Amino acid sequence: MYIEVLKSKIHRVKITEAELHYVGSITIDEDLMDAANLVENEKVQIVNINNGERLETYVIKGVRGSGQVCLNGPAARKAQVGDIVIIISYCSIDHAEAKAHKPVVIFPDEKNKLSS
Repeated sequence: MYIEVLKSKIHRVKITEAELHYVGSITIDEDLMDAANLVENEKVQIVNINNGERLETYVIKGVRGSGQVCLNGPAARKAQVGDIVIIISYCSIDHAEAKAHKPVVIFPDEKNKLSS
């Protein structure tokens, strides 16, 4: 039996842009993607701490080192620039393996950068 478990989480990152007239998705700084073990086109859930909105979309690579976190397309209506969000991905894993599974959780600073 497979169950869905937390794979990755970027905890409390700031929205830097919202581009309504774009095809859709969330653009994330490639440094944050790497640190959180996210890949381009991966499905993610976005949870907005400021307004309680939740949505699902997919990841596209942002400029490495930029701190960019941009909601694109209709998702841009779900957050304001400056809102704090949590970005979550899940994976399906065998129930027995899930007991030993350790998700990747990162905590960027107020500029969406990782501590060295």
